[in-house]
Amino acid sequence: MTLTIQSFSGSDATPFFGDLARLRTTVFRAFPYLYEGNPDYEQTYLSTYAKSEGSVFVIARDDDRVVGVATGTPMAGETDEVKRPFLAAGLDPEQFFYFGESVLLPQYRGQGIGVKFFEGREAQAKKLGLRYATFCAVERPADHPRRPADYQPLDAFWAKRGYTHHPELRTTFTWRDLDETVESPKPLSFWIRDLSA
Repeated sequence: MTLTIQSFSGSDATPFFGDLARLRTTVFRAFPYLYEGNPDYEQTYLSTYAKSEGSVFVIARDDDRVVGVATGTPMAGETDEVKRPFLAAGLDPEQFFYFGESVLLPQYRGQGIGVKFFEGREAQAKKLGLRYATFCAVERPADHPRRPADYQPLDAFWAKRGYTHHPELRTTFTWRDLDETVESPKPLSFWIRDLSA
């Protein structure tokens, strides 16, 4: 295994979009996201990120095979769903760098790649002069029928990376779960790290 992790800015990641779309639809099928992916939507979503000023794609490859990706972009250019809870709380989106996703094939987990994904995106935030890094995580009930018996949430990992949960900052994203015939809104809450601390 020859593993490399490299950051790409915006449109520089375009050659990897097919791989990235495949990863998102594969990894996000698992709990807690249970996402029924749509290839056309994936291409549109990734293209939007690529066009965003200041965005970054942190890509992990095993030789030439893409095995993981993490994305980030200045929150100022994000959707209303992302910005709305911050504006409502009197927080300035211009100060935040938003992490879109972090997806990694299961066999590559536990090797420090997730830490590198955070470091790569935090480095981009600092390069842009943004004070805070943030992301949101979906909330599922403890008794969800698809919750695996051995499921371990990533809260401890995020806390170790210096992120604090802010359950008062809440939003909803809409997608179709594996068991659904139509899209429905899903609740998410935010985690924040002060990069100047």
